[in-house]
Amino acid sequence: MSIAQAEARVDLVKQAIWLEWITIAWMVFEAAIAIGAGIAAHSITLLAFGLDSVIELISAGVLVWRLTTELRHGQAFSERAEQRASKIGGALLFALAAYVVIGAGWSLWTQSSAEFSMSGLMVALAAIPIMYFLAKRKIGIAEKIGSRALRADAVESITCGWLSLVVVIGLTAQYLTGAWWVDAATSLGIVWFLVKEGREAWAGEECCDSCR
Repeated sequence: MSIAQAEARVDLVKQAIWLEWITIAWMVFEAAIAIGAGIAAHSITLLAFGLDSVIELISAGVLVWRLTTELRHGQAFSERAEQRASKIGGALLFALAAYVVIGAGWSLWTQSSAEFSMSGLMVALAAIPIMYFLAKRKIGIAEKIGSRALRADAVESITCGWLSLVVVIGLTAQYLTGAWWVDAATSLGIVWFLVKEGREAWAGEECCDSCR
């Protein structure tokens, strides 16, 4: 690798780090609003959305450390650390999926209803374009520097965008119909995304290779 190529890679890695810091800032906001709204409205959907944001926040923090480590010590060490962290994130996502299934099942069994949350709807709406922008930029940089971890993180952003859309649809349906079962049904729709994201995180390098 020439000096010019090395400098270009360093610049791209720095851009990726900034994208991860933006992700962290947004996920802190998203998680706080969604979890707060979920607790206030007794909404499993919003709680799951907020807890998923916490997991993605942790993932972004790990990637910042990984990319920073690459700048200091090279790729090999940071990639091994990221793979171990990915398995932890995958396990957390599987646990969250189990929580959603149990919670939704209990709500359907007891016919418990959730209240509509405007703040939850607004944060989910805002997340859709933000996640699209972040995912597009991350994928562009990941392809240039050949980073499996960054591309996997971009896939998480895409998944978060689709998850946000599911939340928007569910909350809108709840507002329009007022049906007691909408929140539980929507939360079960989220499970597919959580399991998919969890499998990709747990698979680690193999999954990332398939995304290239």
